[in-house]
Order: sequence, then C-alpha cells, then structure tokens
Amino acid sequence: MIKYTLKCVNCYLEFDSWFSSSKEFDRLKKLKFINCEACDSIKIEKSLMAPNLSNAKKMQKDEIDPKIAEVKRKLKNYQNFIKKNFEYVGDNFSYEARSIHYNNKKTKKGIYGKASLKDIKELKEEGIETEMVPWIKDKEN
Repeated sequence: MIKYTLKCVNCYLEFDSWFSSSKEFDRLKKLKFINCEACDSIKIEKSLMAPNLSNAKKMQKDEIDPKIAEVKRKLKNYQNFIKKNFEYVGDNFSYEARSIHYNNKKTKKGIYGKASLKDIKELKEEGIETEMVPWIKDKEN
C-alpha cells in the first residue's frame, strides 16, 4: 500500500488517499475514478510528500505543549456539548437539514452529522444555516 497526498487542480484542496501501488493510482486516474471531495473535479495530481517518520522527541513536545493541549480540551468539551444537545444524523445531514428547513419539521434537538463541502455550500445557497466544526476522534484523546 502507498499513501499519496493528492491536490485538486481546480480548487487546490489537498487530501490523502491510499493505493495498492503507483500503477493503481495511474489506472484509476486514467479511468476518471479519482475526484475531488470538495468540487468533484477529476483534475487531480499527486503532490510531493515527505515520508512519515516517527519522531519520539517531537511527539513528546507536542503532547507537553500547553497551547495544543488547551485547544484539544476545548474542542473535546465543545464536542461533548454537541453530542448531548444535538441529534446525530450521520451521512443524512443534508437530507435532514432540508427536511427541517422546508417542511418546518419540529425537532426537540438540533442536528449534526457528516456532509461534504459541496453539500454545505448547496445548503448555504438555499438559505439553510450550517456550520463546520473541527472534530477530534475519540481515540485521539
């Protein structure tokens, strides 16, 4: 397996993806199966990437840095607030947001879930108020 950092030529978004080999990346690109998650463009190129080398000293410094720890703590508290006060709708976020907005569907709680940048842009264009929140996975804490 090989991990590439990919860059969208259209919107300049960078994202990582795994491939079984360099040839597999080339094959999938030729078949136009690789696209940008933000703008859906198929104009994707590999970026230069450094190897992922573990550095124990750097990791210890990051773990000790009080600013990083404080930001993570605040994000985790915010996430806990969202989990307690909002309903998780998973990948159905766009559908549920539209249902609430257009059908005046009354819910006891607000909602949160997953949506692509494209979906969020479309919701905002329709006048549906949404926000993106950085999310720290539970296993990282």
